[in-house]
Amino acid sequence: MVSSFTGLEPFQNRFKKMFECREPPLPQGLREELQALDKPEPIILPFNSARKIQKYLQDAGHPFYLHELLEAGSLHLPSAVTPPRNPELVARLERIKAKLANEEYNRITRNVNTQEINRNGTLADFGRQARSVKALVVTVLNFLVTVVAAFACSYMGSQYLFTEAPARIISAVIGASVVGLAELYVLVRTMEGDVWE
Repeated sequence: MVSSFTGLEPFQNRFKKMFECREPPLPQGLREELQALDKPEPIILPFNSARKIQKYLQDAGHPFYLHELLEAGSLHLPSAVTPPRNPELVARLERIKAKLANEEYNRITRNVNTQEINRNGTLADFGRQARSVKALVVTVLNFLVTVVAAFACSYMGSQYLFTEAPARIISAVIGASVVGLAELYVLVRTMEGDVWE
């Protein structure tokens, strides 16, 4: 709160003359206040002292107005004294700031894959693709071996029923077709279950 004037160097000589003046005598309290102002550093004059000086000068018949002080100087604004911060509170605030920064970082980087090295994917992606290709190759080979084995078995087993070769081949093709369709049915059902999972 503003409670004094500062920068009153033009009035310093007048204050010295008032201190040296014997007629009329200065009151003791005012004399002490003026003695405190007689120093080389910047003058800081409290409002109460300025009012006492004004009253004294008006009683003595000297024209003196408070606004002259404001024209020559300025209001003295004391610096605010901030109390020291509680160390427990500071430590707690630092922990909260670190926690919030960590949560923000996790929120920003939640969809970033640290394993991804380039556009084509990582070695793990390549492994998954290799496993799926391997499973596909094994399934196709299994289908082909099953159909060929069914054809061979039907062809060899039909020699007891048919003596001509074309009849044996037709019966072997029919048997291989039935086994192939059954194998395709099982394969489709398995793939459909994998898709839905």
